[in-house]
Amino acid sequence: MEKKMGEAVARVARKVNETVENGADSLDLADCKLMMFPIGIYKVMRNVTEGIHLITLANNELKSVTSKFITTFSQMRELNLEGNYLHRLPEEMRTLLHLKVINLSRNKFRHFPEQLTTLKALETINLEENEITDVPVEKLSSMESLQSVNLKSNPLNEEVQVIARPLIKFDLLVSPRGAHAAPQA
Repeated sequence: MEKKMGEAVARVARKVNETVENGADSLDLADCKLMMFPIGIYKVMRNVTEGIHLITLANNELKSVTSKFITTFSQMRELNLEGNYLHRLPEEMRTLLHLKVINLSRNKFRHFPEQLTTLKALETINLEENEITDVPVEKLSSMESLQSVNLKSNPLNEEVQVIARPLIKFDLLVSPRGAHAAPQA
């Protein structure tokens, strides 16, 4: 067990160092078994956070994203949090003025994260395979940059699909009626 933890820590450190040393605009910490964003990374990356535009934390064990994470990486344009245990986002999400793409698929959201509806640059929202029943269609329809919202494999209320069609100008991807989300492990 300790050996695996040591390997995971070493992998995270290696990826962070590569990002810092190469002046990369992305940070990929996918599949690192993270239960939280490592606090030490803030110190190591303090001089390069403004240049980080893509962060991938997919397939970890995150239960939350902190306010500090959001405010530290405020220049983010793309955030991939697929395959975690998230059920809400911090209010500070509203400060991500450059965010264009967010992937929250395969998480534990029961409610549509309404902070996203305030992001003017947001083009793509992926919430596939969550537990969402209701969607703020009116708020989404007023988002000028929005191009695609993926809500496949969510137990959406039937009204959402009926109401949404005439109001929206973006692609709304939903599962066919009668299809239910696959049970999550």
